[in-house]
Amino acid sequence: MERSTGNAQPSLAFAFDIDGVLIRGASVIPEAKRALAILEGANEMNWKIPYILITNGGGVSETERCHKLTNELGVNITPSMLVQAHTILRDHSREYADQDVLVLGGRRNGLRQVAESYGFKHVWTPLDIKAWDPQYVTDFSSKRISAAFIFHDPRNWALDIQILLDVIRSRGFVGKVYTYDGTEPPPVRLVFCNPDLLWRSEFPVSRLGQGAFREAFQAVYKSLTGVTYPIVQYGKPTKPTYDFAERMLRQRILELVVYLLALMLISLRCTPDNPESDIAGANGAGWHSILVRTGVYEGGRGSPTHKPTYIADNVLEAVQWAIQREREGAVVP
Repeated sequence: MERSTGNAQPSLAFAFDIDGVLIRGASVIPEAKRALAILEGANEMNWKIPYILITNGGGVSETERCHKLTNELGVNITPSMLVQAHTILRDHSREYADQDVLVLGGRRNGLRQVAESYGFKHVWTPLDIKAWDPQYVTDFSSKRISAAFIFHDPRNWALDIQILLDVIRSRGFVGKVYTYDGTEPPPVRLVFCNPDLLWRSEFPVSRLGQGAFREAFQAVYKSLTGVTYPIVQYGKPTKPTYDFAERMLRQRILELVVYLLALMLISLRCTPDNPESDIAGANGAGWHSILVRTGVYEGGRGSPTHKPTYIADNVLEAVQWAIQREREGAVVP
């Protein structure tokens, strides 16, 4: 980490949301480039301040997303600096490496390749099952699906809900008679990576996210069985996602700092745009949180449900506020 003569290195780091904080839709938020340049060392103290990006988005590999972000933001973003909604699944690939799993969401074959890059060896998609012909391709009636992972927002809700129902109610074997009625332990592990009901794009109002698909699936499943299906939920604001992100941020610090003392000094600042998922998760993780007004949150609608440490108009103001508090040695409430 770069240090300026006579100035102590700051003991802070940042975890930024992407959509609504750095980028909205296809456009970079104007203040984002300046904010990141400051963290890269373009400040009067010559501090290089560690940061990572955390998003409930995904659908592509971390390498592909980082290449795009680097071009958009004007700073070098590497996979060690990016946590997507499904990045946490790298921690679970060993458990399911030799089992058949179903991956939902994304476009065409993209997420199969992402799952395989994480270490999953036997990955299937709803389109594989839709095209199923036992004479020519895999016979899914003799192949047990042990887990279904919703990596990203499904594009065909009707198809994906139907296939999830087939897989679960047939105990993992597609095409067999339904024998699971919901009264026994779940036969298929069902994992959602993004709980967001809404997300913000360039469209004037927020759009439905993966959380809406989860609600739709559960509504259909409950109508058929009378119960909801047990799921595992990742993504902000869940604790496992923030624990995973903190491990990545600490690793990022090790890339920049040559002494381990920084691990004890670190004071995390999370800069998000969504008080429901981002602020709730940051507060739950014990991080300081700065809510920006460039995303889902609109101040005209009243106080946020979850109280942040500070509310800023944009990400640049958020960075400047946190650095100023650091320089002043202020204790952030």
